[in-house]
Order: sequence, then C-alpha cells, then structure tokens
Amino acid sequence: MTVRKKLSRLAGYSQELGLDLKKEEHRFRWFLASILLAGGVPSQIAKKAYREFEREGIVTPESIIDAGWDRLVEVLCAGGYVVYDFATASKLLETASKLKERYGSLENLYAQARNNRDLEKKLQEFKGVGPTTVDTFLRELRSIWEKARPGLSPVARDVASKLGLGDEDLEHPAVEVGLVRIGLDFCKGKQCFACPVRKECSNPADQQHAG
Repeated sequence: MTVRKKLSRLAGYSQELGLDLKKEEHRFRWFLASILLAGGVPSQIAKKAYREFEREGIVTPESIIDAGWDRLVEVLCAGGYVVYDFATASKLLETASKLKERYGSLENLYAQARNNRDLEKKLQEFKGVGPTTVDTFLRELRSIWEKARPGLSPVARDVASKLGLGDEDLEHPAVEVGLVRIGLDFCKGKQCFACPVRKECSNPADQQHAG
C-alpha cells in the first residue's frame, strides 16, 4: 500500500469522535473539540476531554453557558487538562457567550460570512481561537461548508517532507487530514514506534536518538 493510501485511510478527528458533520448540532461539537485539540495539550488528552464534555451533555453554547466556569473546570480536570483547565474554561465560556450574543449560533456566523477569509476572520473573533484552531475546525468541513477553505497546514507540510510527498499529494484533502493526524498523534509526542507510516519516514525521532 502506498503512503498516500495509508494517509487517506486515517480517519479525521471528527470521524474518530463519532461526529457527523452533516448535522448542524455536530458542527458545534466539532468546534468545541477543535478548541480542545488546538489547546496545546496532547491530542489523546484533548479527545478524552471532549468525550467528558459529551458524557456530561455539555456540547452546545447554551449548555456551556449554563454549566458555568467552575463546572467547566471540573469537566476539563476529569478529561486530564490539569495545567490548562482554568484558562480553557474561561475561553470556552467567553466563546459560547459571545457566539450567542453576536450571531445566535455557529450556523448564523457561517451564513453571515461573505467568503472563506471572512469566515476565518469571524471565527478568530473569539478569545483564544487563533489560526490553528480555525484550521483544525475548517479542514474537516471542506466537503460540507463551501466557504471552508483553510490554507495548507504547516504540520501537514512538515510531515509530507519527511515522507517524500510533493505539492500534488497535498492537494488531496484526505491526505492532508492524514498528515495532520500523523504530525499531532505521533511526531509531536515522538511516538514513532507506533506510527503507521514510520517505514516511509526519512527522519523518525527514535532513529535520531539511536544515532
């Protein structure tokens, strides 16, 4: 199997979390998960934290606001955030409140965006939601939202160079999603021993240490 096929077969994070992005309510859940994934913690902890929010039924702007700061901290702690829980709780609470006040819903925000650049700008109006969060969120929505057209992920480009992939390979959305998964799940934590494309990598971290 070619490396491109291996990458294409890797599920996106939204798919792994059981989200159907064709459903409106799942798109906000993916926004929540994207904030957690881009929060600076390992992806496994971010996914665990999201599942904790889902288990507690805190997966809408309204339920985040109703939960309040203390409850959000509890859920984040249960999900393993620890160091980042206070700041992340504030970020989630402020984002949910501002979204409700300014747009009413995530879908209304999208409808009001004039184009892809305006969509990205509107999403970055929220506290702590920067380019990484927006790229994470929009990357897996490209087949759903016409205005979801984020630029190529630097993570994907870096991993592609290690795997000997060219620009033509990066044009395939499924390949880019797979590259990001490899970068965040394996490269970032130096988990090369478990990486599904380790054999194709020109510079695995464990090989560096061995040398």
